[in-house]
Amino acid sequence: MAEHGTDEPSSSTGSPEGEGRDSGDRLLLHQRLAVRELIDTEASYLHMLQLCASDIRSRLQQLPQGDLDVLFSNIDDVIEVNSRFLHDLQETASREDEQVHSIGNLFLEFQEELERVYKVYCASYDQALLLVETYRKEPELQREIQGIIEAAVPQAGPSGLSFLLVIPLQRITKYPLLLQKILENTDPDASAYPVLQRAASALQDVNTNINEYKRRKEVASKYTKVGQLTLRERLARINTHTLSKKTTRLSQLLKQEAGLVPRTEDKEFDYLEERLHWVSLCVTETKNNVAVYLANLEAFLRFRPQESELDIPGGPVVQYCSLMGDLQLQAFPDFKQRLEGLVWQPLCSLAKALSGPQNLVKKRLDKLLDFERVEEKLLEVGSVTYEEQEARHTYQALNSLLVAELPQLNQLAMRWLGQILHTFVDLQRDLAKQVLQRAEGSLAELPHHHLSEPAFRKLVEDVLGQTGHQLRSFQENFEKVLPPPTIQPLLPGAERQVQALLSRYGPEKLYQVTSNISGAGTLDLTLLRGQIVALLQNKDTKGNSSRWLVDTGGHRGYVPAGKLELYRVIPGQEEVKEQVQPPKDSHHLTPEPSPAPVPSVPTVTQVVAAYPFVARSSHEVSLQAGQLVTVLEAQDKKGNPEWSLVEVNGQRGYVPSSFLARAPSPAPWGWSLPS
Repeated sequence: MAEHGTDEPSSSTGSPEGEGRDSGDRLLLHQRLAVRELIDTEASYLHMLQLCASDIRSRLQQLPQGDLDVLFSNIDDVIEVNSRFLHDLQETASREDEQVHSIGNLFLEFQEELERVYKVYCASYDQALLLVETYRKEPELQREIQGIIEAAVPQAGPSGLSFLLVIPLQRITKYPLLLQKILENTDPDASAYPVLQRAASALQDVNTNINEYKRRKEVASKYTKVGQLTLRERLARINTHTLSKKTTRLSQLLKQEAGLVPRTEDKEFDYLEERLHWVSLCVTETKNNVAVYLANLEAFLRFRPQESELDIPGGPVVQYCSLMGDLQLQAFPDFKQRLEGLVWQPLCSLAKALSGPQNLVKKRLDKLLDFERVEEKLLEVGSVTYEEQEARHTYQALNSLLVAELPQLNQLAMRWLGQILHTFVDLQRDLAKQVLQRAEGSLAELPHHHLSEPAFRKLVEDVLGQTGHQLRSFQENFEKVLPPPTIQPLLPGAERQVQALLSRYGPEKLYQVTSNISGAGTLDLTLLRGQIVALLQNKDTKGNSSRWLVDTGGHRGYVPAGKLELYRVIPGQEEVKEQVQPPKDSHHLTPEPSPAPVPSVPTVTQVVAAYPFVARSSHEVSLQAGQLVTVLEAQDKKGNPEWSLVEVNGQRGYVPSSFLARAPSPAPWGWSLPS
């Protein structure tokens, strides 16, 4: 019996049932070890993150805040998500029978949150590494950073910052491996097995999506940098490859415009692009309006009537000057400073933030043309080159990034712009409140302080209306007594030309140019103000009465009728004219006194500069208005009367004859102009 009893255990251990139980126990033991590894490493990982965020980041104050934001990115968001995740992981220990099942569901529950925070951190990781490399080029700074990290995390070793920054990337990629380890030690027939399978697959998808997001960000960063290049840098980038790409894109675009190939439509993106365009337009218009507002405010602050001598003793003027002086010194400058800091600078930052996405939208169009060309080739040939495949992926990455992030960008930009406008309104309200508070003491001493607001408004409207009526009446009376416009005095040297025109056409055909005329057409004349012409026809060949055909005594052509005025001759001119032509009826001549008579020009005569003139060459001489001028010759060497040789302050040179006027003489004889 004893021998039989001793043989039973050995036979029991070697049975299939016993081996199955041992295998199940080992599987369960390994499963529990895998779960324990998951929870313990999660706690250790979270502790390291908290150490980075609280201890190390706070000690790296020698680094700029912008560098710290890049280095540690959104580590606070990662800590917040992983803290809740660790708490729920530890809670699963209380449900030992269903712990593995709960862990699988927990990963599925945190899938979206883990992807949201880790993709931001991973996307900025490369930029953080670039900063680390720049620190290594400064030995003193590198020693300080290394000392801080070794004091807090001795196991970091010489890697320093790089060791800490890579920890979140390692953790998110390790989750699928930890889940796979638990899954391998779980009975396929267990209810937790499919849940763990879905969790492991979900975490694989999370890592795939993070890598895709990181690639999209790299593409966006690449083309954002291209948008910031100078013209010289852009020209340096031009080569045969870029010219070939641009030519291909242009060809593709022309084929689409001609309807030879279909255009790819993306209604979702078109809608988002239109929203971005309107948001950018609103920001630009608001920025321009605020710039004008600031310029007007600056001009208003420079205008200080209270510092002028108003020559009004006592009364409201004293109160006004006191109030405006107070406001000009404090209230308005404070308002301007707050306006620049709280409205203008945020607007500039918002406009700058929108420039990058706008550049990406433009780049997307280029990449879309490349994508369409590759798709056509893929349909025709069935294969594409590696470069073409890369261009295809670049467009897909860029398009996916824009479609995913443009809605958030548009929403944030509108919220940002709305906040800026609210701030602007609040600043205006605060300014009005300050002005009223400062004016309370002065208002009580004004004569109309007892009136209600409606009554005061009515009083102001009545006073303004009465004052406006008086101003209009004064303007009308002033215009009635204005002297009529005068014609430019006749120029020295022009008498012989006028005599020739007068003898040929008569005084009723003579007109004087009231302002300089610059001929635009082949038949148009270029004339100086004050020149005398004879009317040949009061319309052109097309019947246009605004263009007259005239004769200058040497050239014929068209001039604007509005720049001619009838030239009138005084009786003294008849004596001069009789030497050339028998007298005509006197009723054609309009006798009137001449304020500036001009005699026949002798060889040397004294005149006055009617207008300033700046010499443009060594053959000319400069004049000042009112300066005495000696006319040596009333024409140039070619006999052109439009230029006169004069002497001014010992210098000789040519000046336009139309810039000279006869000095007044005691005897009223010669040519004259109507007053």
